[in-house]
Amino acid sequence: MKDPIPREIHEHIAVMEAIAADRDLQAGVRQVADLILAAFRKGGRLYLFGCGGSAADAQHIAAEFVNKMHRTRAALPAVALTTDSSVLTAIGNDDSFDHAFSRQVEAFAGKSDVVIGISTSGTSPSVLNGLRAGRELGAGTVLLTGGRGDEPGDAAGLVIRVPSTSTPRIQEAHIAIAHIICTIVEEEVLHAGGR
Repeated sequence: MKDPIPREIHEHIAVMEAIAADRDLQAGVRQVADLILAAFRKGGRLYLFGCGGSAADAQHIAAEFVNKMHRTRAALPAVALTTDSSVLTAIGNDDSFDHAFSRQVEAFAGKSDVVIGISTSGTSPSVLNGLRAGRELGAGTVLLTGGRGDEPGDAAGLVIRVPSTSTPRIQEAHIAIAHIICTIVEEEVLHAGGR
């Protein structure tokens, strides 16, 4: 059996190299950063969500925007919709977990906002429903997903698809991509002298 340490590292590197060679994917990442910047400049907010590891990623990404990525600057309004256990369990109990994020998006999001859903498969009903709710409200919508070939249909205006079918590699790439997006936004905010 091959040693998993170098195997896992080499798989990670291969995915990151594929991203580094994909100009279309990079253009999509820039579009997402520009969408978020435009929202912040209009006084909008960023809402993020996902299930399991992607829920943790949503919280991680929100923290980078609120606190900082590289340099101290004005806090940026990003909220993970994965943290309120009372809301999540009320929706799951009274309705369906499929609406865990869409109900929150309906409550909080508007035309000036951006909604990011994270799903490694791109098929999570709760994530897709949350994105559809954002689109119906006129918010910018982004799906971070993987390369399984599943199409999210009308769920999101922008789709960033990591070229991998391995859940761990997709999750690692999602955080790397989110760090890049946050870095772009942070540098623009600092260059402009605020928000």
